[in-house]
Amino acid sequence: MLQCLVVIFNMVTYPNKIQKKSTKAISYSNRGMVLEDMLNETNEYYLSEDIALIYKKPTPIGTVKVGFEGGHKVINRAYFKTQSTLDYNGIYKGRYIEFEAKETKNKTSFPLSNIHKHQLEHLKKVIEHGGIGFIIISMNEEVFVLPGEILINYIERELKKSLSYNFIKENAYKVKIAYRPRCDYLTVIDKVYFKEENI
Repeated sequence: MLQCLVVIFNMVTYPNKIQKKSTKAISYSNRGMVLEDMLNETNEYYLSEDIALIYKKPTPIGTVKVGFEGGHKVINRAYFKTQSTLDYNGIYKGRYIEFEAKETKNKTSFPLSNIHKHQLEHLKKVIEHGGIGFIIISMNEEVFVLPGEILINYIERELKKSLSYNFIKENAYKVKIAYRPRCDYLTVIDKVYFKEENI
């Protein structure tokens, strides 16, 4: 991911009017640019350029108690109505698309406990019905698209509880991080799911 380093210069005045310049470096790497932020910004770009319609799905909640603060309604107590499925869905080139976005700070592996059983079942259904289903993984300051078929096959055949970083590098597709769009995952989707059109 893109990193930014800001150096702050301060002028400090000591007794006898001696002045010294002090410097402090602050790293803003990844601040405010977590995976979800990048994907939301990218999806806004896709929408504005009429490339695709892809949205973050809201988690359905039921309200139990509502109050008022500063003239606004505030939900004080709520519950999840149903289990969430995958994070994003929409349509691209006439195909339904749905995917989950996951980040890990683990440098060597991606824990499969990050993907819940009901999410995996939902991903299978999307693929069985002809949709495009995948997960986007952010790891080691890189972003990858892992096709749902590969993920499902791995989980059904392997006994391991994680995907190694090497497995991800070999089986997933690295996403280019740039300015506009921030996280151009649809370029990968073109390569994987629309090969004939790219010849």
